[in-house]
Amino acid sequence: MKDFSLIETLRWQPDEGFIRLRLHLARLSRSARRIGFPEPMDVVAKLEDAVRDGKEPRRVRLTFDSQGRIDVTTAPFTPLQQDTIWKLRITSTRLDSTDKLLRIKTTCRAVYEAARAEFTPQQADEVILLNERQDVCEGTITSVFLDDGSGILRTPPISCGLLAGVLRTELICQREARVGRITLDDLDKGTLYVGNSLRGLIRATLQKD
Repeated sequence: MKDFSLIETLRWQPDEGFIRLRLHLARLSRSARRIGFPEPMDVVAKLEDAVRDGKEPRRVRLTFDSQGRIDVTTAPFTPLQQDTIWKLRITSTRLDSTDKLLRIKTTCRAVYEAARAEFTPQQADEVILLNERQDVCEGTITSVFLDDGSGILRTPPISCGLLAGVLRTELICQREARVGRITLDDLDKGTLYVGNSLRGLIRATLQKD
């Protein structure tokens, strides 16, 4: 099955360029190899062309399909305030830890869309998905991180059934995060964060009412 595209969502800043570009390019190439897509070509040139006249921060979405076609679209992006705290809720939608496609960012978004639809934007800024073993996996657009007091953030292993997020990868490489299983009970024993490459790390609270 190859009737889908790979996705990379990047943040572009006028004074910095593309944030975490190297990690995004590495993930795109790695994902393409894993599923038999051709090697992405001229990606940087296409990205730079899309923001050539940009003067404000942009959200940049790149898709890459099985025929090697690249499409880039951009939209205005407003960074979150530093003191932002997101409301999270646990969904009843479950991820299958054996589904290898969950480890790759693609346009196959049905499970995430179903999870997000369980709550209104007023009820939750983001929702958290569990797998069939009740392990904490990820949000619909974010990786999950727990500050358990050890001095380093904990984030679920890929084997639980989740995306190798770019921000997640960066924090692990910088030794600011480590891989470790997170249970529902663990969420009450530390400070919760979610995040992605576009928005960065976001403080969060779990809503239970």
